Amino acid sequence: MTTFVLVPGAGGAAWYWHRLVPELRGRGHDALAVDLPADDDTAGLTEYADTVVQAVGDRTDLVLVASSMGAYTAPLVAERLPTRMIVLVNAMIPTAGESAGEWWANTGHEQARREQAERDGRTIGADDDLADAFIHDLPPDLVAESVRHARDQSGTPFQKPWPLPAWPEVPTRVLAGRDDRFFPVEFQRRVARWRLGIVPDEMPGGHLVALSRPAELADRLVDYLRTVP
Repeated sequence: MTTFVLVPGAGGAAWYWHRLVPELRGRGHDALAVDLPADDDTAGLTEYADTVVQAVGDRTDLVLVASSMGAYTAPLVAERLPTRMIVLVNAMIPTAGESAGEWWANTGHEQARREQAERDGRTIGADDDLADAFIHDLPPDLVAESVRHARDQSGTPFQKPWPLPAWPEVPTRVLAGRDDRFFPVEFQRRVARWRLGIVPDEMPGGHLVALSRPAELADRLVDYLRTVP
């Protein structure tokens, strides 16, 4: 039985995966959603990886699923635990020596996001409407619940360079939401090809696809198992 280890993005809340977990279990697999110490200013990427490793315990046949900033953590875990596959979902794909704080300018994120907004006929204000970017495709009940589960993200893990010399030698898939306003799909295609030499797969949904389309995401993840031993 495969264990899907679900690594959240900024804010670090395992709650983000709560709709996906039963979908994966209903398909005959285990699913472990990890809470990261995102609001702890003493915790950096090493501590995030420690948290995931401790949560996994003695589970085997691991697939690491990383959302957004979780892509900075999942490869560190893959270096420490036998990992069947890494799946990046609407992800910040790091490169050697780059901090998560540097990632935004290095990848041209702000320009890509503004260009997508122009194509959509939307306007991004000076302070950026992150609510619009993240929860535009969620139903009202989930929007309200997401606000209750929101946690502050410490700046600590954004400060130090990503410590690996290269991406782990683990089969990796990249999955992009076609409706992601925060990491537009064209931007994700460019970064994935540039940094990993991978053409992303695509599915409907915005940045938080585990909330908006959990069944479809579960189908994608289970289908990926057929591509690796």
